[in-house]
Amino acid sequence: MGTEPRFIEIMDSTLRDGEQTSGVSFLPHEKLMIARMLLRDLNVDRIEVASARVSEGEKEAVKMICRYAHQIGRLDSVEVLGFVDGHQSVDWLLEAGARTLNLLTKGSRRHCVEQLKKTPEEHIADILATVDYARQQGVSVNVYLEDWSNGMKDSPDYVYQLMEALVPLSSARMQGGPIRRFMLPDTLGIMNPLQVVEYFRKMQKHYSDLHFDFHAHNDYDLAVSNSLAAALSGARGLHVTVNGLGERCGNAPLSSVQVILKDQFNALTSIHEDRMMEVSRLVESYSGIAIAPNQPIIGDNVFTQVAGVHADGDQKGNLYHNLLVPERFGRRREYAMGKNSGRANIARNLEELGLELTPEQTQRVTRRITELGDRKEVVTQDDLPYIVSDVLKHDVTEDKVKLVSYQVSLAYGLKPLANVKVEINGQQYEGHSSGDGQYDAFVKALRKIYREYLDRTFPLLQNYAVTIPPGGRTDALVQTVITWQMPDGKPLRTRGLDADQTEAAIKATIKMLNIIEQ
Repeated sequence: MGTEPRFIEIMDSTLRDGEQTSGVSFLPHEKLMIARMLLRDLNVDRIEVASARVSEGEKEAVKMICRYAHQIGRLDSVEVLGFVDGHQSVDWLLEAGARTLNLLTKGSRRHCVEQLKKTPEEHIADILATVDYARQQGVSVNVYLEDWSNGMKDSPDYVYQLMEALVPLSSARMQGGPIRRFMLPDTLGIMNPLQVVEYFRKMQKHYSDLHFDFHAHNDYDLAVSNSLAAALSGARGLHVTVNGLGERCGNAPLSSVQVILKDQFNALTSIHEDRMMEVSRLVESYSGIAIAPNQPIIGDNVFTQVAGVHADGDQKGNLYHNLLVPERFGRRREYAMGKNSGRANIARNLEELGLELTPEQTQRVTRRITELGDRKEVVTQDDLPYIVSDVLKHDVTEDKVKLVSYQVSLAYGLKPLANVKVEINGQQYEGHSSGDGQYDAFVKALRKIYREYLDRTFPLLQNYAVTIPPGGRTDALVQTVITWQMPDGKPLRTRGLDADQTEAAIKATIKMLNIIEQ
């Protein structure tokens, strides 16, 4: 790409191609919320939000997005996939309030002849008719050459025949030409970076003045590499999706493409990197597709050092840092605690908490955490004060919140009930409540105690996750991880381990209350 930074357009297709992920279907208001965050917060250049003629619900979603985009002056950034169908896709798009059509044409002879049952000349005539109608209606057109990768591999003459017919209508060749971009997809994800370079350079050799986008699929886990090869070979735009959503193995993940463009190729984009995590979590929530913990940039674990030698090196000059510093993405570096962590990791966590221990005390805490790691228990920074208290037998060793007794009942046709007795700072309190489940009834009884006897706000439960060791044994231990929202708005995560799921959740709850009191 040379030494001079080059600007690369980013087109996000989460709301169209990403929605083709198996099991993913966004509601209209969810599409609007994602679109708002993509345009306003993440600042992507363009968003592809739907396919024309799918459903009335899809049209309503596009209307909502276009109204919002018009309000913020970004209507030209909203694009809709349409088809070579005369007037139908263009009319659908206009009714929805959009002004940019991404026209799906056939980029390989095989698709043209076998799927459409048409000759190249017939298909080209149909394309020209649709483009001409779009031009008459004031609609801009970007042309997809579907299956372009196979077209260049098996029928390059067909690709050039199609291009020769369309290029005269491009804005680069014709004043006010309706076609602004040619979008080259690796529809089946068959390419490797060397092929991308070869085929892109051939297109650039023939049509150096045109704007080419590249659209990658991840069937061989090469979507990011292929996208960067396209940028290196002259592509002016890249297509991505949040979290790599997409059909089959997905598309190129926005976060990975962004950081490689910036760090490895010295390219410029419009993306606000510190908002990528928020968008990823929103899409994760709406799609129901979980982000892998080791997913680059956005995974839970990617800024967590596990090995003690890494924490030691960071203390001696950030020896284990690279350009992907977590603060760049609105995150922070963490040092995991377990059997591999060592004293350096634990010392870093103690330092962040403001806890000062002697070397001998730190060693004892390290031994306890190692023991927990051998039992496959996960230790977080939130657990650390609790472990320190337990190991060192300080003044805070005695729990300030003790569960004296509890009883939960479940009967068919009746709401679960809970009776709870707790001791808080030496004073016992009782509460009872019903709930939607046994644990819900238990928490509501605690809330009642905190509200009526202590006049205090009980933390809100944000997330509740249960994991069971593999094997399917009925006596397997259950780990319950609960995330709480504290009164100051900060999250706190606690864990409980037991053979019974409700008991594990109760242990995590009492641990949370003790962390607050201590």
